[in-house]
Amino acid sequence: MKITFHGAARTTTGTMHWVETEHQRILLDCGLYQGRRAEAFQRNSTFPFDPKTLDAVILSHAHIDHSGNLPTLVKQGFAGDISCTTATRDLATLMLRDSARIQEQDALYLNQKTSRRGMSKIEPLYSIPDAEAALEHFVGHAYDKWFNVNHGGRAVLRDAGHILGSAIVVLELADAGRTIRLGFSGDLGRIGAPLLRDPEIVTGLDYLIIESTYGNRVHPSFEQAAAEMADIVRETAMRGGKVIIPAFAVGRTQELLHYLHRQIEARQVPDVPIFVDSPLAINATDVFRLHLECFDEETREHLLQHDDPFGFAQLRYTRTVDESRAINNVQGPAIIISANGMCEAGRILHHLKHNLEDKRNTILFVGYQAENTLGRRLIDGAKKVKVFGDEFTVRARIAMTHGFSAHADRNEMLAWVAPAKSSLKGIFVVHGEEQSAQAFAEALRALITESVPVTVPEPHQTIEL
Repeated sequence: MKITFHGAARTTTGTMHWVETEHQRILLDCGLYQGRRAEAFQRNSTFPFDPKTLDAVILSHAHIDHSGNLPTLVKQGFAGDISCTTATRDLATLMLRDSARIQEQDALYLNQKTSRRGMSKIEPLYSIPDAEAALEHFVGHAYDKWFNVNHGGRAVLRDAGHILGSAIVVLELADAGRTIRLGFSGDLGRIGAPLLRDPEIVTGLDYLIIESTYGNRVHPSFEQAAAEMADIVRETAMRGGKVIIPAFAVGRTQELLHYLHRQIEARQVPDVPIFVDSPLAINATDVFRLHLECFDEETREHLLQHDDPFGFAQLRYTRTVDESRAINNVQGPAIIISANGMCEAGRILHHLKHNLEDKRNTILFVGYQAENTLGRRLIDGAKKVKVFGDEFTVRARIAMTHGFSAHADRNEMLAWVAPAKSSLKGIFVVHGEEQSAQAFAEALRALITESVPVTVPEPHQTIEL
């Protein structure tokens, strides 16, 4: 068996791992690489393999950095199944269409600017029909039920607790007269996170591919993060400003609403309008209500017996472009939650354009910002940034809290690996920037026996098991 780490190797976006045996070729995730526009388009439009030769895809979860390039894969000839949980299938139906729509709209907007400057026309990576064609290949599976993967293989999906429907993939493949059990963590969630169940412990693995987004960090508690957010909302409201929160439409937005609802009821934050300006987030919230099997017991009870945490008096969902634009006319304090979380596309760019230069406002980041993204430049202290090609001076306060992260931290990941260490023959550390991945690899080496190699693969590196 060979594994080639084509994406999210020493970086955090574009997850794509190629698994090959004498019988078949399987891709674990097929995410969009996010970063500088020209580089991202080049990397996402050109695969380092022929999609026609691929037999199957197994998708860990619906986040775009894991699922977002599936339409390109199908567009270029992939004809097999894309296996995932039923909740991931339902979310991906929304997210891939939304990704295509955003790319089409951004290309249209940018082409209006470039045509006036005599520049070349920009093409979207894929279209809505391309996304819909990819969705025809999706096959949903229940957690903890083994299913066959083409020739001589089977797989099972365990709950990863990261977002709705997220899964740890366990592959059992026959190769050269032996059976190998390979685990892929996908993105691991946190113990005690709101809404979702804790990550399921997986044992009996021969090899493990594990993420390392926060492999060199320990998170504050959720309660501490919520308190930090409440402080920022109060301080910004006292200045008469708005709190702009770039947030992933799936998972993070729903968690924020959960906490804001509780804080409003407890009078911990002022009674200001809260806008969720993301059609995807609105639709995803409806999907959340359909999949009670993914929630922890406390949340299920709350949804069945009490007020809807995703709908309360101060909350306003905005679907249309006109409704989104009207937010710019709101006077006084407000909270605006909009996608995408790394400020690389979507309506959040318009809210940054209108609010970055007002010192009364706060841009509050509540999730990881990958290298070379607009969100990362703001977190790193950029004084001027470009939005849709126009330059803006950053006068708003830039703040960040790590406690809302849906990724397990170093200690949580080590605790998850520990029960499986006795059978492991090798570990591959992915989905982390260089410093984080190397630090987590060292922590893993201290956890397990010296005879088990821990590798931080380089991009496109092939390792034979």
